[in-house]
Amino acid sequence: MDEAGKAPPPRDFEALRNVMIERKGDMPKRLAQIAAYCLANPDEIAFGTAASIAAAAIVQPSTLVRLAHHLGYGGFSDLQRIFRERLKEKTLSYEERLNILEQNNAQVAEAEVLGGFLNAASQSINRFAASVEPDRLALATDILARAETIYLIAKRRSYPLTAHMAYAFGKLGIRYVMVATPNGVEAEMARFAGPRDAAFAVSFSPYAADTIAQAQSFAERGTPIISVTDSVFSPLAAFSACWFEVVESDFAGFRSLSASMALAMALPVAVAEKRRRMERERDGYSKTE
Repeated sequence: MDEAGKAPPPRDFEALRNVMIERKGDMPKRLAQIAAYCLANPDEIAFGTAASIAAAAIVQPSTLVRLAHHLGYGGFSDLQRIFRERLKEKTLSYEERLNILEQNNAQVAEAEVLGGFLNAASQSINRFAASVEPDRLALATDILARAETIYLIAKRRSYPLTAHMAYAFGKLGIRYVMVATPNGVEAEMARFAGPRDAAFAVSFSPYAADTIAQAQSFAERGTPIISVTDSVFSPLAAFSACWFEVVESDFAGFRSLSASMALAMALPVAVAEKRRRMERERDGYSKTE
């Protein structure tokens, strides 16, 4: 605590993100709007000027200063510094991350590396297990089970999740389409979708622009979106019919996908079982007519 008895402002991006999420409900409308923009576009906050950021977020430049003060900073430049520090960490190459790992451990044993990843995976899974809502899981399962076609949308680090779901859906006889093509016709795929289909999208900060744009195009056609993301401020959350917040732990800067993969493995099985129950109920109803 400082002399005034107030907690000091966050000094790293993860702490700042958590504070923004915690205070979201108490923020005035304009502050919540710019806070959401900051977390959805962290690179722009790091590089931009107050004027350019305000114009992109459709607020007055003074709103940025008000947000900084609301979070305990002396001014916008202090808040912006957190985003710039995050960018330095984010842009570390894999070689640089390995160098840092070796600096922290003069002689890195393979067992220690594996232990670090297992610990991060365990933390991610335990956190998600404690926070996932059964009603939300049931809603997502129901939407996907009733869909004629399930469209899978993910890029970069998130892609393995939908790749596994595609494999599982194929084995379970559930019709799906991967929204990922070598000839760049992803945007046109939305034209074939409608309210009787569903889309499953995954994106974590810094959010993949293509994933957000593609998922939104499906939503605009009335296709319900089920999404996995890492924040209530995520642009995916704004237009998803149902979304899961999954915050993955990391080891030496390498972030886990363990909790997200557990969800990606569970959903196809839950959807297949839900479809079997629905078919049995339809068959039973037909026999009583």
